[in-house]
Amino acid sequence: MSITFKELQAKLGPLVCGEWHQHSKGGGWVQNTAHVDATATIEGLVSGDAWVFGDAWVSGNAEVSGNAQVSGNARVFGDAWVSGNAEVSGNAQVSGNARVFGGAWVSSNAEVSGNARVYGDARVFGNVRVSGDAWVFGDALVAGNAQVSGNAWVSGDALVSGNAQVFGNARVSGDAQVFGDAWTFSPLFISGTKHGVTTCTHTEIQIGCQRYSVAQWQAHYKSIGKAQGYTPDQIAEYGMILALCADWLKAKFGTKNVSIRDAKGRFKAKS
Repeated sequence: MSITFKELQAKLGPLVCGEWHQHSKGGGWVQNTAHVDATATIEGLVSGDAWVFGDAWVSGNAEVSGNAQVSGNARVFGDAWVSGNAEVSGNAQVSGNARVFGGAWVSSNAEVSGNARVYGDARVFGNVRVSGDAWVFGDALVAGNAQVSGNAWVSGDALVSGNAQVFGNARVSGDAQVFGDAWTFSPLFISGTKHGVTTCTHTEIQIGCQRYSVAQWQAHYKSIGKAQGYTPDQIAEYGMILALCADWLKAKFGTKNVSIRDAKGRFKAKS
């Protein structure tokens, strides 16, 4: 149900009546500087230089402001806000008290709900669910069927995808990449001299774009390093990091991640 202009003023403060109009489809209030297609449904509030087009809906107490864009079949409802230069498109939904702002994108079938925040230059798409008090920000990317919930943060240049679940107080940051499994705590991420190293699943380790099981790294990390242009010193460095990651995975998730050491306790490789 749309509100009266008096109620709009009570919400936003003093306004000039001639600078606002009610949208023909939904009756919501649109500032004259905003751009709203006749096909869009507006029951909420659109202000600033925002754009709402296609078959998009803005309903409830939702607000779209700044230079934000809502398009396609996207839905913004509840008490949600989309602002800044943010874009919500496709069949995406932003609801509850969620906020999408900055230069963030939410698209495809993604849903952002609860008190979640997506901001900065973050990208959320696919069938992703971001909920609870979760934050996705920086240049982070969340895709596929991934879920980020609770008090979890995904930030920096981190990638969370596949069927990964990041929740509780987990933090995924830096260049970390997480592809599967459930994480109630932060995965291990180590910045080496050439590439970052992440325990990307409960049984796998990723270095740069190379992702293998502990056993596969055990057998081939030297030859993989040579093929990627690593120096002998860097190969030795990453051998130590892999050993630490293998021990960490073993401690967290069991003996399937056991590493084999030589007489000096170094990560032993076949090649």
